[in-house]
Amino acid sequence: MRSATTLAIALLLAGCVAHQPGERIKTSAKSTGSGPSSMDGVDTSERIPTDVRRLTIVVRDMAKSLAFYRDVLGLKVNYDAPITMSGVNLPVGEPGTKARLVLLNSNDPFVGWIGLMQMLEPPLADAGDPYPTRLGAGASVLVVNTDDAAARCTAAVEVEGVIMTGPTRLQTYAGRGGGPDIRVRGCNVFDPDGIAVEINQLLD
Repeated sequence: MRSATTLAIALLLAGCVAHQPGERIKTSAKSTGSGPSSMDGVDTSERIPTDVRRLTIVVRDMAKSLAFYRDVLGLKVNYDAPITMSGVNLPVGEPGTKARLVLLNSNDPFVGWIGLMQMLEPPLADAGDPYPTRLGAGASVLVVNTDDAAARCTAAVEVEGVIMTGPTRLQTYAGRGGGPDIRVRGCNVFDPDGIAVEINQLLD
């Protein structure tokens, strides 16, 4: 029988936690810091069957990625370990490839995590620079809400490989169901691997 620690690690890597059927899982709907929540006007009284657990990014250089996600965005490292890839279920690398997996959490203990995975032995072939700086079909945008978007946007461009697409701006969206407008300050950047990231701060 596996120990509780081994089981916990296995569940962590699988991106899931064991719950009883129908059990309500407590998650946070609050934004970072004070001010309005992005959940204002959203009915959360009923659980739906799926949580978006985390996004795992295959990275070229773990140090650069940590400089952005940990040091600039302020995410917290909660797991950092070597792993061996099958190359099959997660189709990256060859069978037996040695990799490093780092998991970072935001304020919620269950959802909103980022995984960073770098193939080490052998490394993946580098597609080279520059990476595309315009989005097309199939592209994705990671949106984060933070406490001081202006300062974090300024810090982001100091990380090697990060590209800002435009200056920090104030944007207003129509409120849900005729409610008050949603005001957001932030910027858009490409991370060191070309992942589009929107750094936002909800304002009063």
